[in-house]
Amino acid sequence: MTQLTPLAERLRPTSLDDLVGQQHLTGKGSILRVAIENKKIPSIILWGPPGVGKTTIAGIIAHSLSQPFYTLSAISSGVKEIREVIEEAKHHNGSILFIDEIHRFNKGQQDALLGAVEKGIITLIGATTENPSFEVNSALLSRAQVFVLKNLNEEEMVQLLQAAIKKDAHLSSKNIVLKETESLIRISGGDARKLLNLLELVCDNLPNQAVITDEVAMNIAQQKIALYDKTGEQHYDIISAFIKSMRGSDPNGAVYWLARMIEGGEDVKFIARRMVIFASEDIGNANPNALLLATSTFQAVSMIGYPESRIILSQCAIFLATSPKSNASYMAIDEAISLVKQKGDLPVPLHLRNAPTKMMKEMNYGKEYKYAHQYENNFVLQEFLPSALSGTRIYTPQKNTREEEVRKFLKERWKDMYGY
Repeated sequence: MTQLTPLAERLRPTSLDDLVGQQHLTGKGSILRVAIENKKIPSIILWGPPGVGKTTIAGIIAHSLSQPFYTLSAISSGVKEIREVIEEAKHHNGSILFIDEIHRFNKGQQDALLGAVEKGIITLIGATTENPSFEVNSALLSRAQVFVLKNLNEEEMVQLLQAAIKKDAHLSSKNIVLKETESLIRISGGDARKLLNLLELVCDNLPNQAVITDEVAMNIAQQKIALYDKTGEQHYDIISAFIKSMRGSDPNGAVYWLARMIEGGEDVKFIARRMVIFASEDIGNANPNALLLATSTFQAVSMIGYPESRIILSQCAIFLATSPKSNASYMAIDEAISLVKQKGDLPVPLHLRNAPTKMMKEMNYGKEYKYAHQYENNFVLQEFLPSALSGTRIYTPQKNTREEEVRKFLKERWKDMYGY
Protein backbone atom coordinates (compact mmCIF):
# COMPACT_ATOMS: atom_id res chain seq x y z
CA MET A 1 0.00 0.00 0.00
CA THR A 2 1.13 3.57 -0.64
CA GLN A 3 1.23 6.48 1.78
CA LEU A 4 -1.89 7.79 -0.01
CA THR A 5 -3.80 4.84 1.46
CA PRO A 6 -5.36 5.94 4.79
CA LEU A 7 -3.51 4.76 7.89
CA ALA A 8 -6.47 2.68 9.10
CA GLU A 9 -6.39 0.74 5.82
CA ARG A 10 -2.59 0.34 5.85
CA LEU A 11 -2.80 -1.21 9.31
CA ARG A 12 -5.90 -3.35 8.76
CA PRO A 13 -5.25 -6.77 10.41
CA THR A 14 -5.30 -9.93 8.31
CA SER A 15 -5.49 -12.40 11.22
CA LEU A 16 -7.50 -12.64 14.43
CA ASP A 17 -4.29 -12.52 16.48
CA ASP A 18 -3.61 -9.00 15.20
CA LEU A 19 -7.17 -7.75 15.80
CA VAL A 20 -7.53 -5.33 18.72
CA GLY A 21 -10.78 -5.64 20.68
CA GLN A 22 -13.80 -7.96 20.28
CA GLN A 23 -12.21 -10.67 22.40
CA HIS A 24 -15.68 -11.95 23.31
CA LEU A 25 -16.02 -12.95 19.64
CA THR A 26 -12.47 -13.65 18.54
CA GLY A 27 -10.66 -14.78 21.70
CA LYS A 28 -9.41 -18.31 22.20
CA GLY A 29 -12.29 -20.82 22.16
CA SER A 30 -14.88 -18.24 21.04
CA ILE A 31 -17.60 -19.31 18.60
CA LEU A 32 -16.41 -17.11 15.76
CA ARG A 33 -12.74 -18.01 16.13
CA VAL A 34 -13.52 -21.73 16.21
CA ALA A 35 -15.70 -21.36 13.10
CA ILE A 36 -12.92 -19.54 11.24
CA GLU A 37 -10.24 -22.00 12.37
CA ASN A 38 -12.43 -24.92 11.28
CA LYS A 39 -13.18 -23.14 7.99
CA LYS A 40 -16.90 -23.64 8.54
CA ILE A 41 -18.51 -20.20 8.55
CA PRO A 42 -22.30 -19.90 8.91
CA SER A 43 -24.13 -16.91 7.48
CA ILE A 44 -23.58 -14.10 9.97
CA ILE A 45 -24.59 -10.50 10.65
CA LEU A 46 -21.92 -8.34 12.30
CA TRP A 47 -23.72 -5.61 14.24
CA GLY A 48 -21.85 -2.78 15.93
CA PRO A 49 -20.85 0.89 15.79
CA PRO A 50 -18.57 2.17 13.03
CA GLY A 51 -14.86 1.44 13.24
CA VAL A 52 -14.96 -1.56 15.59
CA GLY A 53 -13.83 -4.26 13.17
CA LYS A 54 -16.81 -5.49 11.11
CA THR A 55 -15.10 -5.11 7.74
CA THR A 56 -11.81 -6.29 9.21
CA ILE A 57 -13.37 -9.53 10.50
CA ALA A 58 -14.91 -10.10 7.07
CA GLY A 59 -11.48 -9.61 5.53
CA ILE A 60 -9.90 -12.04 7.99
CA ILE A 61 -12.49 -14.62 7.03
CA ALA A 62 -11.63 -14.01 3.37
CA HIS A 63 -7.93 -14.58 4.09
CA SER A 64 -8.66 -17.71 6.11
CA LEU A 65 -10.85 -19.56 3.61
CA SER A 66 -10.12 -20.95 0.19
CA GLN A 67 -13.62 -20.17 -1.05
CA PRO A 68 -14.37 -17.36 -3.53
CA PHE A 69 -15.08 -14.12 -1.66
CA TYR A 70 -17.35 -11.41 -3.08
CA THR A 71 -17.94 -7.93 -1.68
CA LEU A 72 -20.89 -5.62 -2.26
CA SER A 73 -21.80 -2.30 -0.69
CA ALA A 74 -25.49 -1.69 -0.06
CA ILE A 75 -24.93 1.97 -0.91
CA SER A 76 -23.93 1.29 -4.52
CA SER A 77 -25.32 -2.20 -5.25
CA GLY A 78 -28.80 -3.54 -5.92
CA VAL A 79 -30.69 -6.67 -6.95
CA LYS A 80 -28.85 -6.83 -10.29
CA GLU A 81 -25.43 -7.03 -8.63
CA ILE A 82 -26.70 -9.58 -6.07
CA ARG A 83 -28.01 -11.85 -8.83
CA GLU A 84 -24.76 -11.57 -10.76
CA VAL A 85 -22.80 -12.73 -7.71
CA ILE A 86 -25.23 -15.60 -7.07
CA GLU A 87 -24.98 -16.78 -10.68
CA GLU A 88 -21.19 -16.75 -10.51
CA ALA A 89 -21.23 -18.48 -7.11
CA LYS A 90 -23.24 -21.38 -8.57
CA HIS A 91 -20.09 -22.46 -10.43
CA HIS A 92 -18.18 -22.94 -7.17
CA ASN A 93 -18.57 -25.28 -4.23
CA GLY A 94 -19.53 -22.58 -1.73
CA SER A 95 -18.81 -18.84 -1.85
CA ILE A 96 -18.74 -15.99 0.68
CA LEU A 97 -20.64 -12.75 0.03
CA PHE A 98 -19.83 -9.77 2.25
CA ILE A 99 -22.40 -6.95 2.17
CA ASP A 100 -21.38 -3.75 3.92
CA GLU A 101 -24.19 -1.62 5.41
CA ILE A 102 -26.75 -4.33 4.73
CA HIS A 103 -29.36 -2.30 6.63
CA ARG A 104 -29.51 0.01 3.60
CA PHE A 105 -30.94 -2.78 1.44
CA ASN A 106 -34.71 -2.64 1.08
CA LYS A 107 -36.94 -5.70 1.50
CA GLY A 108 -36.80 -6.63 -2.18
CA GLN A 109 -33.01 -6.51 -2.23
CA GLN A 110 -32.77 -8.59 0.94
CA ASP A 111 -35.30 -11.09 -0.43
CA ALA A 112 -33.05 -11.62 -3.47
CA LEU A 113 -30.49 -13.21 -1.10
CA LEU A 114 -32.83 -15.67 0.60
CA GLY A 115 -32.82 -18.57 -1.82
CA ALA A 116 -29.04 -18.56 -2.32
CA VAL A 117 -28.39 -18.40 1.43
CA GLU A 118 -30.91 -21.16 2.19
CA LYS A 119 -29.48 -23.49 -0.50
CA GLY A 120 -25.90 -22.85 0.56
CA ILE A 121 -24.91 -21.26 -2.76
CA ILE A 122 -23.52 -18.36 -0.77
CA THR A 123 -22.58 -17.81 2.85
CA LEU A 124 -23.65 -14.30 3.77
CA ILE A 125 -21.64 -11.93 5.94
CA GLY A 126 -23.56 -8.72 6.54
CA ALA A 127 -22.25 -5.67 8.37
CA THR A 128 -24.59 -3.14 9.96
CA THR A 129 -24.53 -0.26 12.41
CA GLU A 130 -28.30 -0.55 12.91
CA ASN A 131 -30.23 -3.06 15.00
CA PRO A 132 -30.80 -6.05 12.68
CA SER A 133 -34.19 -6.68 14.32
CA PHE A 134 -35.40 -3.44 12.74
CA GLU A 135 -33.38 -3.28 9.53
CA VAL A 136 -32.94 -6.89 8.35
CA ASN A 137 -36.10 -8.76 7.38
CA SER A 138 -37.04 -11.69 9.59
CA ALA A 139 -36.70 -14.34 6.88
CA LEU A 140 -33.08 -13.40 6.20
CA LEU A 141 -32.34 -12.85 9.89
CA SER A 142 -33.53 -16.36 10.73
CA ARG A 143 -30.92 -17.77 8.35
CA ALA A 144 -28.01 -15.89 9.92
CA GLN A 145 -26.30 -15.71 13.29
CA VAL A 146 -25.96 -12.21 14.75
CA PHE A 147 -22.67 -11.23 16.39
CA VAL A 148 -22.62 -7.99 18.40
CA LEU A 149 -19.40 -5.96 18.29
CA LYS A 150 -18.52 -3.45 21.00
CA ASN A 151 -16.80 -0.07 21.05
CA LEU A 152 -13.10 -0.36 21.82
CA ASN A 153 -12.21 0.63 25.38
CA GLU A 154 -9.55 3.20 26.26
CA GLU A 155 -6.82 0.62 26.80
CA GLU A 156 -7.46 -0.91 23.38
CA MET A 157 -7.46 2.52 21.72
CA VAL A 158 -4.10 3.38 23.29
CA GLN A 159 -2.78 0.02 22.10
CA LEU A 160 -3.83 0.90 18.55
CA LEU A 161 -2.15 4.31 18.69
CA GLN A 162 1.12 2.94 20.00
CA ALA A 163 1.16 0.14 17.44
CA ALA A 164 0.49 2.59 14.60
CA ILE A 165 3.41 4.85 15.50
CA LYS A 166 5.69 1.84 15.85
CA LYS A 167 4.59 -0.29 12.87
CA ASP A 168 3.64 2.18 10.14
CA ALA A 169 6.66 3.15 8.04
CA HIS A 170 5.46 6.69 7.38
CA LEU A 171 4.70 7.53 11.02
CA SER A 172 7.75 5.78 12.47
CA SER A 173 10.02 7.74 10.12
CA LYS A 174 8.88 10.99 11.73
CA ASN A 175 10.00 9.88 15.22
CA ILE A 176 6.94 11.48 16.80
CA VAL A 177 6.41 10.99 20.54
CA LEU A 178 2.88 10.15 21.71
CA LYS A 179 2.74 11.75 25.15
CA GLU A 180 -1.02 12.17 25.71
CA THR A 181 -3.94 10.34 24.11
CA GLU A 182 -7.14 11.59 25.81
CA SER A 183 -8.12 14.09 23.08
CA LEU A 184 -7.53 11.63 20.25
CA ILE A 185 -9.62 8.98 22.01
CA ARG A 186 -12.41 11.36 23.00
CA ILE A 187 -12.84 12.82 19.51
CA SER A 188 -12.79 9.34 17.96
CA GLY A 189 -15.61 8.07 20.20
CA GLY A 190 -14.61 4.40 20.13
CA ASP A 191 -14.17 4.35 16.33
CA ALA A 192 -10.79 2.73 15.61
CA ARG A 193 -10.77 3.78 11.96
CA LYS A 194 -11.43 7.39 12.88
CA LEU A 195 -8.82 7.23 15.63
CA LEU A 196 -6.05 6.05 13.32
CA ASN A 197 -6.89 8.48 10.55
CA LEU A 198 -7.04 11.32 13.08
CA LEU A 199 -3.59 10.28 14.38
CA GLU A 200 -2.27 10.44 10.82
CA LEU A 201 -3.84 13.88 10.32
CA VAL A 202 -2.16 15.15 13.48
CA CYS A 203 1.22 13.64 12.58
CA ASP A 204 1.09 15.05 9.05
CA ASN A 205 0.65 18.52 10.51
CA LEU A 206 3.64 18.22 12.86
CA PRO A 207 7.39 18.40 12.19
CA ASN A 208 9.66 15.42 12.78
CA GLN A 209 10.36 14.52 16.44
CA ALA A 210 7.34 16.52 17.65
CA VAL A 211 5.39 15.58 20.78
CA ILE A 212 1.65 14.88 20.62
CA THR A 213 -0.19 16.29 23.63
CA ASP A 214 -3.95 16.66 24.16
CA GLU A 215 -3.72 20.38 23.38
CA VAL A 216 -1.79 19.80 20.15
CA ALA A 217 -4.20 17.09 18.97
CA MET A 218 -7.29 19.18 19.78
CA ASN A 219 -5.96 22.29 18.02
CA ILE A 220 -5.23 20.38 14.82
CA ALA A 221 -8.55 18.52 14.95
CA GLN A 222 -10.55 21.73 15.36
CA GLN A 223 -8.75 23.30 12.42
CA LYS A 224 -8.98 20.32 10.08
CA ILE A 225 -12.22 18.42 10.80
CA ALA A 226 -15.82 19.11 11.72
CA LEU A 227 -16.44 17.91 15.26
CA TYR A 228 -19.94 16.62 14.63
CA ASP A 229 -19.66 13.01 13.57
CA LYS A 230 -22.93 11.13 13.21
CA THR A 231 -21.17 7.85 14.00
CA GLY A 232 -18.82 8.98 16.77
CA GLU A 233 -18.97 10.55 20.22
CA GLN A 234 -21.02 13.55 19.08
CA HIS A 235 -23.65 11.15 17.77
CA TYR A 236 -24.24 9.78 21.26
CA ASP A 237 -23.78 13.08 23.13
CA ILE A 238 -26.21 15.04 20.98
CA ILE A 239 -28.95 12.39 20.89
CA SER A 240 -28.57 12.27 24.68
CA ALA A 241 -29.00 16.05 24.91
CA PHE A 242 -32.02 15.82 22.58
CA ILE A 243 -33.73 13.15 24.69
CA LYS A 244 -32.96 14.93 27.97
CA SER A 245 -34.32 18.22 26.61
CA MET A 246 -37.64 16.54 25.71
CA ARG A 247 -37.71 14.73 29.09
CA GLY A 248 -37.12 18.09 30.75
CA SER A 249 -40.09 19.57 28.81
CA ASP A 250 -37.92 22.16 27.00
CA PRO A 251 -38.97 22.45 23.33
CA ASN A 252 -36.24 25.05 22.71
CA GLY A 253 -33.44 22.72 23.71
CA ALA A 254 -35.09 19.81 21.89
CA VAL A 255 -35.36 21.67 18.58
CA TYR A 256 -31.81 23.04 18.88
CA TRP A 257 -30.28 19.57 19.33
CA LEU A 258 -32.56 18.27 16.59
CA ALA A 259 -31.15 20.94 14.27
CA ARG A 260 -27.61 19.93 15.20
CA MET A 261 -28.36 16.35 14.17
CA ILE A 262 -30.07 17.39 10.94
CA GLU A 263 -27.18 19.65 9.95
CA GLY A 264 -24.74 16.87 10.81
CA GLY A 265 -26.50 14.51 8.40
CA GLU A 266 -27.88 12.20 11.09
CA ASP A 267 -30.01 9.31 9.83
CA VAL A 268 -33.61 10.55 9.84
CA LYS A 269 -34.91 7.12 10.92
CA PHE A 270 -32.49 7.01 13.86
CA ILE A 271 -33.91 10.28 15.22
CA ALA A 272 -37.51 9.20 14.65
CA ARG A 273 -36.94 5.77 16.21
CA ARG A 274 -35.57 7.36 19.38
CA MET A 275 -38.67 9.56 19.60
CA VAL A 276 -40.92 6.48 19.36
CA ILE A 277 -39.04 4.94 22.29
CA PHE A 278 -39.19 8.23 24.23
CA ALA A 279 -42.96 8.56 23.69
CA SER A 280 -43.58 5.33 25.56
CA GLU A 281 -40.69 5.40 28.05
CA ASP A 282 -41.02 9.02 29.22
CA ILE A 283 -44.64 9.98 28.43
CA GLY A 284 -46.61 6.75 28.32
CA ASN A 285 -50.20 6.99 29.47
CA ALA A 286 -49.79 10.57 30.63
CA ASN A 287 -50.52 11.34 26.96
CA PRO A 288 -51.23 8.19 24.90
CA ASN A 289 -51.33 10.29 21.71
CA ALA A 290 -47.56 10.78 22.01
CA LEU A 291 -46.85 7.23 20.89
CA LEU A 292 -49.32 7.56 18.02
CA LEU A 293 -47.69 10.77 16.76
CA ALA A 294 -44.16 9.42 17.19
CA THR A 295 -45.03 6.25 15.28
CA SER A 296 -46.66 8.30 12.52
CA THR A 297 -43.56 10.48 12.43
CA PHE A 298 -41.31 7.45 11.94
CA GLN A 299 -43.50 6.21 9.09
CA ALA A 300 -43.70 9.65 7.46
CA VAL A 301 -39.97 10.46 7.54
CA SER A 302 -39.15 6.94 6.30
CA MET A 303 -41.16 7.72 3.16
CA ILE A 304 -40.12 11.35 2.69
CA GLY A 305 -36.52 11.87 3.84
CA TYR A 306 -34.68 15.18 4.00
CA PRO A 307 -35.15 18.11 3.68
CA GLU A 308 -38.93 18.02 4.27
CA SER A 309 -38.61 15.56 7.17
CA ARG A 310 -37.08 18.29 9.31
CA ILE A 311 -40.55 19.86 9.67
CA ILE A 312 -42.19 16.60 10.73
CA LEU A 313 -39.38 15.85 13.20
CA SER A 314 -39.69 19.34 14.65
CA GLN A 315 -43.47 19.02 15.11
CA CYS A 316 -43.07 15.70 16.91
CA ALA A 317 -40.17 16.87 19.09
CA ILE A 318 -42.13 19.91 20.26
CA PHE A 319 -45.22 17.77 20.95
CA LEU A 320 -43.18 15.30 23.01
CA ALA A 321 -41.33 18.03 24.90
CA THR A 322 -44.57 19.79 25.85
CA SER A 323 -46.49 16.63 26.82
CA PRO A 324 -46.97 15.62 30.49
CA LYS A 325 -44.42 13.02 31.52
CA SER A 326 -44.70 9.58 33.10
CA ASN A 327 -42.39 6.57 33.16
CA ALA A 328 -44.93 4.41 35.03
CA SER A 329 -45.34 1.90 32.18
CA TYR A 330 -41.57 1.59 31.83
CA MET A 331 -41.17 1.04 35.58
CA ALA A 332 -44.08 -1.44 35.63
CA ILE A 333 -42.69 -3.79 32.99
CA ASP A 334 -39.22 -3.74 34.57
CA GLU A 335 -40.77 -4.55 37.94
CA ALA A 336 -42.80 -7.39 36.40
CA ILE A 337 -39.70 -8.82 34.66
CA SER A 338 -37.82 -8.60 37.97
CA LEU A 339 -40.61 -10.59 39.68
CA VAL A 340 -40.48 -13.23 36.94
CA LYS A 341 -36.71 -13.61 37.40
CA GLN A 342 -37.03 -13.76 41.21
CA LYS A 343 -40.03 -16.10 41.44
CA GLY A 344 -39.60 -18.23 38.33
CA ASP A 345 -42.47 -19.74 36.36
CA LEU A 346 -45.31 -19.52 38.85
CA PRO A 347 -48.38 -21.61 37.94
CA VAL A 348 -51.38 -19.95 36.33
CA PRO A 349 -54.35 -19.99 38.78
CA LEU A 350 -56.89 -22.67 37.81
CA HIS A 351 -59.72 -20.22 37.21
CA LEU A 352 -57.62 -18.36 34.58
CA ARG A 353 -56.59 -21.44 32.62
CA ASN A 354 -57.99 -22.36 29.23
CA ALA A 355 -60.17 -25.50 29.16
CA PRO A 356 -60.54 -26.72 25.57
CA THR A 357 -60.88 -30.42 26.47
CA LYS A 358 -63.23 -32.44 28.67
CA MET A 359 -60.35 -33.65 30.82
CA MET A 360 -59.24 -30.07 31.52
CA LYS A 361 -62.77 -29.12 32.51
CA GLU A 362 -62.88 -32.09 34.87
CA MET A 363 -59.65 -30.79 36.40
CA ASN A 364 -61.50 -27.51 37.15
CA TYR A 365 -59.60 -25.47 34.55
CA GLY A 366 -61.45 -22.17 34.26
CA LYS A 367 -64.20 -23.32 36.63
CA GLU A 368 -64.36 -20.31 38.96
CA TYR A 369 -63.52 -17.66 36.38
CA LYS A 370 -65.90 -14.69 36.53
CA TYR A 371 -66.79 -13.14 33.17
CA ALA A 372 -66.54 -9.39 33.80
CA HIS A 373 -69.21 -8.41 31.28
CA GLN A 374 -71.85 -10.26 33.29
CA TYR A 375 -71.36 -7.91 36.26
CA GLU A 376 -72.25 -4.31 37.00
CA ASN A 377 -69.92 -1.79 35.34
CA ASN A 378 -68.26 -4.75 33.58
CA PHE A 379 -66.16 -5.51 36.64
CA VAL A 380 -65.94 -8.12 39.38
CA LEU A 381 -63.21 -8.51 41.98
CA GLN A 382 -61.08 -11.61 41.39
CA GLU A 383 -57.43 -12.67 41.47
CA PHE A 384 -55.36 -12.34 38.28
CA LEU A 385 -51.88 -12.97 39.69
CA PRO A 386 -50.33 -16.27 40.80
CA SER A 387 -51.15 -16.95 44.46
CA ALA A 388 -47.51 -16.34 45.48
CA LEU A 389 -47.84 -12.75 44.20
CA SER A 390 -51.35 -12.03 45.46
CA GLY A 391 -51.78 -8.33 46.28
CA THR A 392 -48.48 -7.28 44.63
CA ARG A 393 -48.89 -3.88 43.02
CA ILE A 394 -46.72 -3.60 39.90
CA TYR A 395 -48.15 -0.52 38.19
CA THR A 396 -48.41 2.80 40.07
CA PRO A 397 -49.98 5.75 38.20
CA GLN A 398 -48.04 8.99 38.41
CA LYS A 399 -49.31 12.48 39.15
CA ASN A 400 -50.59 13.87 35.86
CA THR A 401 -54.10 14.58 34.63
CA ARG A 402 -54.53 11.40 32.58
CA GLU A 403 -53.03 9.01 35.14
CA GLU A 404 -54.92 10.63 37.99
CA GLU A 405 -58.04 9.49 36.13
CA VAL A 406 -56.49 6.02 35.87
CA ARG A 407 -55.71 6.08 39.60
CA LYS A 408 -59.32 6.95 40.40
CA PHE A 409 -60.51 4.11 38.15
CA LEU A 410 -58.19 1.61 39.86
CA LYS A 411 -58.97 2.87 43.35
CA GLU A 412 -62.69 2.31 42.84
CA ARG A 413 -62.05 -1.30 41.85
CA TRP A 414 -58.81 -2.48 43.41
CA LYS A 415 -58.29 -0.46 46.58
CA ASP A 416 -58.80 -3.44 48.89
CA MET A 417 -56.49 -5.74 46.92
CA TYR A 418 -53.69 -3.45 45.70
CA GLY A 419 -54.07 -0.43 47.95
CA TYR A 420 -54.60 2.22 45.23
